[in-house]
Amino acid sequence: MTPEERGEHAATLKQTGQANCCQSVLFAYADTLPMDEDALRRIGAGFAVGMGTMEATCGALIGAGIVAGHRAAGPAAVRLARDIHARFQAKCGATLCKDLKGRDTGRVLCECPECCRNAVLAAEEALAEI
Repeated sequence: MTPEERGEHAATLKQTGQANCCQSVLFAYADTLPMDEDALRRIGAGFAVGMGTMEATCGALIGAGIVAGHRAAGPAAVRLARDIHARFQAKCGATLCKDLKGRDTGRVLCECPECCRNAVLAAEEALAEI
């Protein structure tokens, strides 16, 4: 699957209501992760509406971080997650759900399906460099 196809898959899952943002990213990587879809659904369930109900990190970015942890270990996983975070920030304009959705400003920076797509693309870019 190309990075664009993987990103489109994540965006479609979110757009169609089949999964939350974190789950959408995890499902886009299901073919590379050592868990079945039910396990991925459970792992990502607590990250709907961002972490802490919009107060903190975007769920799609969390999903990409989980993928990073699967692909690398220890300090390498931290570096990879940091790289994904920076790439996501550049693509979306923020990393906190409340900022992405404009909760306090009324200005939406990035809609959820696009956050899912961007989290996958950021992960793919970072993963290509390891």
